[in-house]
Amino acid sequence: MERPIRIYPSLLAADFGSLESEVRRCVAAGADGIHLDVMDGHFVPNLSMGQDIVRMARHTVGVHMNVHLMVSNPHAHIESFVSAGADTILIHVEADSDLRATLAAIHREGIRAGIAINPGTDASEALKYLDAVDEILCMTVHPGFGGQEFIDSAVKTVSDVRLGSVEHGKRIDIGVDGGLNRDRVRDCAAAGANIFDVGTHLFRARDMAREIKRLHELARKTS
Repeated sequence: MERPIRIYPSLLAADFGSLESEVRRCVAAGADGIHLDVMDGHFVPNLSMGQDIVRMARHTVGVHMNVHLMVSNPHAHIESFVSAGADTILIHVEADSDLRATLAAIHREGIRAGIAINPGTDASEALKYLDAVDEILCMTVHPGFGGQEFIDSAVKTVSDVRLGSVEHGKRIDIGVDGGLNRDRVRDCAAAGANIFDVGTHLFRARDMAREIKRLHELARKTS
C-alpha cells in the first residue's frame, strides 16, 4: 500500500496579521493539513507560535494539524498541544529529553508521534525510534527561521530514512521541511518523502490552489 502524498502549508510563512484567514485560504486551496512550527527561543534562536495558534487553527478548519516542536523540553508541552488540537506532534532527536518516554506520552494521548532530525544529523539517529513513531521529519534547512535555502545533502538523509524503514519492514511517513519548491519536492519525493511542509513557496504563489495541485502531481509522479 502506497503512502499518501500530503502537502501541508507551513504557517510560519503566512501573514501573521491575518492568521485565521490564512488558515482558511490554505484549506480552500486544497491543503491536506497545516504545519505549525513551535520555537522556544532556546532549542532554536527564535520564538514562534504557541498553543493558542494551534487552537485557533483547529477551531477554524477541520484538517490535520501537524505540530513541530522545536523546543528543548518537548515532554513538558505534550498535554497542552494535544488539548489545543494537534493531530501529530513531532519532537527533535536532538532535544534534551527522554525521547522514548515523550513519544509514548504522545501516543497515550491518542495522536500520531514523530521524530524530526536536523541537517547534519545522521539518519540512523532517527531510525533508532522506528518502532515508536508514525513519521520521521527530515529538516531540509537549519531549524529556526523561514525562507532559507534548501540544503542539498538533506536528500540523502531522506533516502537513508526510507531505505532504513524498508529494511526494518516499517511503513512510515517521511516528511521534509524547509526551502521547498517544485524541483525540491520532486527530488525529495524521488528519495522517499511523502509529506511536504511548504512555506514561502506556497504563501507567495499567485495561485495557491494551482500550486498545491502541481506539487501533488509532481510528488506522485516521482515517488
